[in-house]
Parts: sequence; C-alpha cells; structure tokens
Amino acid sequence: MKASRVSFAAALAAGSVLVLSGTAFAHVGVQPGEATKGGYAVINFKVPNERDNASTTQLEVNFPIDQPLTSVMPQDVPGWTVKVEKSKLDKPLTVHGKQINEAVTKVTWSGGKIEAGKFQQFPVSVGKLPENADQMVLKAIQTYDNNEVVRWIEEAKEGAAEPQNPAPVLKLVAAKAGDDHHAAGDAKAGEAKSDDKAHDEAAKSGSDTTARALGIAGIVIGLGGVAFGIASRRRAS
Repeated sequence: MKASRVSFAAALAAGSVLVLSGTAFAHVGVQPGEATKGGYAVINFKVPNERDNASTTQLEVNFPIDQPLTSVMPQDVPGWTVKVEKSKLDKPLTVHGKQINEAVTKVTWSGGKIEAGKFQQFPVSVGKLPENADQMVLKAIQTYDNNEVVRWIEEAKEGAAEPQNPAPVLKLVAAKAGDDHHAAGDAKAGEAKSDDKAHDEAAKSGSDTTARALGIAGIVIGLGGVAFGIASRRRAS
C-alpha cells in the first residue's frame, strides 16, 4: 500500500511537469501579449518545436488587411531568411501627408531549423497599431521538415474553451496617462524609444514565463521527492 502511494506521488510529479511544460510552451504565440493602441511596438513570435521526430523549418505570419499597419519591420534572425509580402489596400492610408496604397500582410521565415525540445523567437517592429480595435489576430502557419503543417489560425470564442490550434492574439490597450505616441516634432525618435521599450518588455516576459514554469516544475518534483522519502522511512521502520 505504501509502495503504491509512493508510485502515485512520483507519477503525479512527473505528470505535472509534462502538463506545465505543455501549457507554457505548446502554442505559437506573440509576446508581449499586449501593446498600446495607436502606438508602435516590438513583438516576438515565439515558436516551440512540438515534435520529437521533426524540426520546424518555416513560420508564416499573416497580418489582417482590415487592420493595415504602415510599418512592419522584421529583425534579422541568424540562420533564417525572411520574406515580407504586401497587398494593395482598398482604402489608401495617409501617413505624414503621404498616401500609402499597400500594407504588409504576410511575413515568412524559412531556411533555419528549430530542433525538438527548443524554441525560437522572431522579432518584428510594428505600427502604427489600430486605435479603434481591442486586438489583432495574427494567424500563423508552422511547417516541419517532415512536411507536416500546423495551422495556428483558430480564433477563440468568448465563453468557450481554448481552440486546439489557437491563433496568436495581440491585445490592444489604451495608452496610460503621460504616454505620448503622437509627438509631432520627434516622431521617429519616439517610435524608436517605443520599439526599444517594447523589445525589452518582450524579452523580460519570455524570461519570466520560463522561470515561472521551471520554478513550479521544481516545486512539484520536490514534493514528490519528500513523499518518496517519508514513505521510505516508514517502510524501513
């Protein structure tokens, strides 16, 4: 009976680690998860490799054409080639007195490799973010070297369970008091500052998430070890 309890505790600890790992790293996502309406930001598409027998070799991210962005600039990722595609807008945009007739609708990274048990981040500077929306759904397609394709394109419905393959979602929030995303005299400097701040927050968010997941996993394993030790002492006595 005591042995059964020990086995159960060990199995529970191991199972908990697996569940935590899957929850933290399973889906293609965007970090940080939110940005300021009407502003500029650096966002990271975090891509975990979910397969034990295949490597991720391509990521395609689609930007909604009904929420056109005037600036989408991917950061170089060593070992990967990036391709930016634009589409013609039905309604041109006017930015700084200049008319824009097309916007980026797709960014594709290829040529690299994300091996089993690893992840890769793909940074992109984006803006000007929509002011009249609460989120942007950035559908992604992940391709493996065994020709398997996973489409992260399902949109979550309010009150429903999370879809099996949820699309990355960037939440848009109102600017905090004191924030200035529309400085006329120093627009470029302001955008660069916003980009740097968002990039730092994205890196911090990724580190915090990993640390929390590993910390919780460590606690679970520790509890399993304590249970095993107590059961062993009782059995010995």
